[in-house]
Amino acid sequence: MLRLLSKYWWLLVLRGVLAVIFGIAAFALPGATIAVLVLCFGAFSFVDGVFSLGGAWSARQEHADWWLPLLQGIAGIVIGVLTYLNPALTAVALLIYIVAWSFVTGVLQVAAGIALRREVKGELWVILSGVFSILFAIFIMWQPGAGALALIWAIGSWAIVWGALLVAAGLKLRGAAHGPAHAPSGHLR
Repeated sequence: MLRLLSKYWWLLVLRGVLAVIFGIAAFALPGATIAVLVLCFGAFSFVDGVFSLGGAWSARQEHADWWLPLLQGIAGIVIGVLTYLNPALTAVALLIYIVAWSFVTGVLQVAAGIALRREVKGELWVILSGVFSILFAIFIMWQPGAGALALIWAIGSWAIVWGALLVAAGLKLRGAAHGPAHAPSGHLR
């Protein structure tokens, strides 16, 4: 798992940057209609899924744990396509898609982080990004009646924090499979 994530560390960073951009867009366009938010989320989920799927596919013959990003990629693509098939979704349907994607992504990131515990110090960032995503899904399920603006702020906040955690995880994993000389300095545990 370490070699897989270390080799494709830049995909975590890229996914994190995209999440931060999505989060900033949610704050910058608070008056956007639900349809625009659905399309932005669908695009983000689809692109994130494509990157995860691409990383998994290129690592399938080298790494036994390649199926974790594969599942994450499939989930992202499916949710992204579903949002585009019905862009006139209600706020409740949008919540269901976001909760499903956030929960599945979170569980798979926690699993990847746990697998990394045997191989590298600093896996905490991967685990934290997964836990944060799961907690976000639970919060949204618990508070489905929140106002539209509060919902947009919650989604924007989640995307920015989750994206920052992915960037931190990617930078920590950069070169980690090649030993301490190639990994960034500092322990994150």
